[in-house]
Amino acid sequence: MRIDVRPVSRPQMGYCVFVAALGAVALFSQPSHAQQRVSPADRLNENTLTVVSSSPNGTYMPIAYDMSAVLDDGDNLRVLVVLGRGGGQNIKDVRFLKGVDLGIAASNTLGYFRRTGELGNIDDKIVYIAKLYNEEIHFIARPEITSIEQLRGKKVNFNFVNSGTQLSARDVFDRLGIKVEETNYGTADAFERMKTGEIAASVLAAGKPAPAISAVKAADGFHFLPVPLSKVLINDYLPTTLTHDDYPGLLGPGQTAETIAAGVALIAYNWPKNTDRYRRIAKFVDAFFPRLAEFQKPPRHPKWREANLAAVLPGWKRFEGADEWLRAHAEASQAERGKFDQFLAAKQAQPASLPPGERDRLFQEFVQWNKARERR
Repeated sequence: MRIDVRPVSRPQMGYCVFVAALGAVALFSQPSHAQQRVSPADRLNENTLTVVSSSPNGTYMPIAYDMSAVLDDGDNLRVLVVLGRGGGQNIKDVRFLKGVDLGIAASNTLGYFRRTGELGNIDDKIVYIAKLYNEEIHFIARPEITSIEQLRGKKVNFNFVNSGTQLSARDVFDRLGIKVEETNYGTADAFERMKTGEIAASVLAAGKPAPAISAVKAADGFHFLPVPLSKVLINDYLPTTLTHDDYPGLLGPGQTAETIAAGVALIAYNWPKNTDRYRRIAKFVDAFFPRLAEFQKPPRHPKWREANLAAVLPGWKRFEGADEWLRAHAEASQAERGKFDQFLAAKQAQPASLPPGERDRLFQEFVQWNKARERR
């Protein structure tokens, strides 16, 4: 084989070098096939978050389902609801379980783990996105039990091990100095054992109206045990009242039952800011916060009407992406509040006379209405 090597003139050589360089620039400036197209599997995984909830008997499950129903946006954002055991286990899952992004938990259970140190130091490991609502603690007893003091030495059901109810019940009875024999059945199973007298009472921490309790009738021989807010409970609990509208099967018209409640928050692990997990949660915040008003309308759970994005969970750090969103929207929100007060005045409604939850709900609706009007 013969290879001819011909001399190349300087102008020709310059042209060849220019063409080669141009080709190289074109080659490296063109994105690769992988860069041009993200696979459906990668896109789905990048934009999916998991939120661990509770058993179907609790409030966490419908609250988490509402997040999925309202915020799901195909492959752009997907909220995957995980059936959980409730607040105590949810905190453990957020802290340790791979693949869990968000969880729903009561503030008093966060305080329990902080005091006991069971999970180590969680002050810099767990952050909250927002306080969602207040969770009532229901004490249901047999007819012969008329005060919580009478449960001393008796069997009382605290729901499943590691559930939010178990930790709340332990905390309340410990603070009140009432020693009981703990059992750990599901609510329905506990009620059956209460009928036979095996168990004297059962506790359930869940937002009212709790489905597991709504099915119970006074004719079954059960009633709500009054538990007023005492001095030893005041730091972590709130006073609240159960009414006939909440539980018509157990309370007659005009009847009420005094009990206590704890704040419920959406929590996350405190991921570093430059990580993919942080990015996913920040994307969730950007989708969730502006659409709160949609959660506060039917058919969403009525507890959403208590949600206030600006509410603070004392003693705990807020997720930085949520804090940034609130700061960025604070000034605009203040201007909107001024318009909102004018709006209420025009309708002859006094802003100060509205309950805080109702005022916030109306304001969120007003913001959405105002945005829709500006887009016209």
